[in-house]
Amino acid sequence: MARIAECRDEDVAVLDVVLPSESATANHAQRYGRQCAGAGTYLIAWRDGRPVGTCEVRWDGCAAGEVRAVVGDCPEINGLFVWPESLRSQGIGTAFIRTAEDLARGRGVWRMGLGVGEDNVRAAALYRRLGYRPVTSYVDRYAHGDAEGVVQHVANPCTFMVSTLSSHRE
Repeated sequence: MARIAECRDEDVAVLDVVLPSESATANHAQRYGRQCAGAGTYLIAWRDGRPVGTCEVRWDGCAAGEVRAVVGDCPEINGLFVWPESLRSQGIGTAFIRTAEDLARGRGVWRMGLGVGEDNVRAAALYRRLGYRPVTSYVDRYAHGDAEGVVQHVANPCTFMVSTLSSHRE
């Protein structure tokens, strides 16, 4: 099993080396910067002393206007990423979500949201199993550098899902 911990300053350089920099979710310095500013918590999954995934909790909610119109500033689990792919379906995603929910409860927050690409059936099934329900559709728009350093613009049809958190973990 993986150990989930908040990102530290010295972890950013390690993440840049170990996790694929061409991934849209791998802007480690930016996510860590939001954590330092209090706008997020950047979580890392560690296994055998090596980072194997990342996930950010955005305390100020989803950036997509169409989502904010429906759920306001509901905190969002964003950019959940497990690498390499061979480690997926081994409980790391669940551990990220449960850690994020525990952090929310500690802040007195009783609902959590997350977006999932319409083509990511496997992740959507996990989120439903963990109590998240579809609330609204939206298009997640972002840019990232590819392996050659060319900026790629992405428009990904998604569903935003929300879970009402109980006062204790189920």
